[in-house]
Amino acid sequence: MNVIYSKHFNISLGLLNYLHPFDGLKFGRIYESLKNRDDITFIAPAEPVDMAIVDEFLSSMMRKKVRDEVFIFRALEVPKIPFVSFDFLDRKILNPMRWGVAGTIFGAKKALELGGVYWNLSGGYHHAMQQNMEGFCIYNDIGICYQQLLKSGEIQPDDKILIIDTDAHHGNGNGYTFMENQNVTILDVYNAGIYPTSGYTRERVDIPVPLPPGTDGETYLSRFAEALDKIEGTYRLAFVVAGTDTLMTDKLGGLCLTIDEVAKREEMTLKSLAKYAIPAVVLGGGGYSKDSAKSVIQAISHCTALTLA
Repeated sequence: MNVIYSKHFNISLGLLNYLHPFDGLKFGRIYESLKNRDDITFIAPAEPVDMAIVDEFLSSMMRKKVRDEVFIFRALEVPKIPFVSFDFLDRKILNPMRWGVAGTIFGAKKALELGGVYWNLSGGYHHAMQQNMEGFCIYNDIGICYQQLLKSGEIQPDDKILIIDTDAHHGNGNGYTFMENQNVTILDVYNAGIYPTSGYTRERVDIPVPLPPGTDGETYLSRFAEALDKIEGTYRLAFVVAGTDTLMTDKLGGLCLTIDEVAKREEMTLKSLAKYAIPAVVLGGGGYSKDSAKSVIQAISHCTALTLA
C-alpha cells in the first residue's frame, strides 16, 4: 500500500487546539504506528501546492477571502481571536492544508501513471468550492487537482471521473464545483439530518445515499453496497473521501459505525474500484473523535492485507 504522508500535514496550535474538535496531529500518530511495516510505503509531495495554482481555481473574490483572517476564522468555525494574525493562521493551518492539497495532486498523478491506490492521509476538503470556504475546508483539493490534471493533459475533458464520498457530511463543495460537469460522477453517503443541508448540491449527487441520524454500521454498509453496485467500469480516476466522522464516538457525524465497520467500508470501496481496475487516490476527509487515528490505522492495515492476499 502506498500511503502519502508529510510531517507538514500536522496542525499544531498549542492551547488553541482546543478551539476545534478536529485532531490536527493525528497524521503523525498514524505514521508512527505504521512506519515500520514492510507492506506499506510512505511517500510525500515535495512541497505544498503553490497559491498561484490555488488562485487558478478560485473566484476573484475568494482569492481575497482566503488571505483574510476574518473569513478564515469563519470557515474554520471558531470565534475570531483578536491577537491571532493571518500570518499565524497561514503558517499553522493553511500551509498544512496546502500540503494536503499537494498530497492529493501527487497521489492522483501517481495513480494515473502507475495504477492502483494511493492513500493520502490528508485532503478531502469537500466543503470548499470556487466561491466559498466552510466546514473546516479552505481549498477544494479535488477541484484543484482536477483542474491541474486537465491543464497538464494527464486527463482529458471527456474522461470519466468518479468521486466516492463516505464522509458523514454531504460533500456540498464537490457538488457545487462539478455542478455542470456531467463527466464527473458523485456517489455520496451522508447523514441527511446534519450540515450541510443544501438541496441544490444534494441534487447534483448522481448516486445519493442519504441516511437518517443514528444509522448503525450494518445498515450503512448495506446501503453503501447497493450504491457501489451502480458503479460502472469506465472511469479514468477515482477520488475517495474516506472521512472517519462516521464513527459512533464522533460528536459531529451523527452516525454509529465501529472502527471495524469503517475498515470494512474501505475494503468494500477498494474492492469495487479494483473490480474495474480504476486507479484511485483516497483522501482523509473529516474525523473529530479520539478514535479517528485508530480507525485510519486499522483501515489501512486491513486494506493492505487485502491487497496482498
